[in-house]
Amino acid sequence: MTLAEYQATPEVVTPQELIFGAIVAKDAPSVPHQRVVFAMARALHSHCARHGGEVLIAPTDVVLDREQALALQPDLLYLAPTSTALVGDRVIGAPDLVVEVLSPNPRVGRLDDKVRWYAHYGVREIWLYHQFSRQLDVLNTVNGAVRSVRRHFHAQAIESAVLPNLDLRVGEIVGGGTATF
Repeated sequence: MTLAEYQATPEVVTPQELIFGAIVAKDAPSVPHQRVVFAMARALHSHCARHGGEVLIAPTDVVLDREQALALQPDLLYLAPTSTALVGDRVIGAPDLVVEVLSPNPRVGRLDDKVRWYAHYGVREIWLYHQFSRQLDVLNTVNGAVRSVRRHFHAQAIESAVLPNLDLRVGEIVGGGTATF
């Protein structure tokens, strides 16, 4: 399937991605997963209100490669005020930051593939939140590859190269699975 054919399909609210011409779809995520996504979206939106940028939540298509028909739907994405990605009905190009909330049974695709594609196509930072261990891995990418990984636990402040003014701890965002603010 081409990107144009994919974009002509009816809109759905369940997760689906176009992986090199093939649609991959799964059931809707669990309630605990969505609580974490909502809490992170609120925290990042609050940050954007003070420092600029935009946060979007899934399902939002991020077209990373038109010719290769690659469109992913991260749980959350952040676009800096200076982002080069184009935002219309879809995001065309790499967001500055993507967030994936990890479950024991991933909704769509293999995580290592998605991380590799995000890095290859220019996403500068990837956040992987592990629901059950309540930890956040922040992966920084350079020249198409992951160059560093920092693990943040519940009480630790999140260090982000993309959001240098971020003043949040993992536990402030997700608490016991829900936002604490």
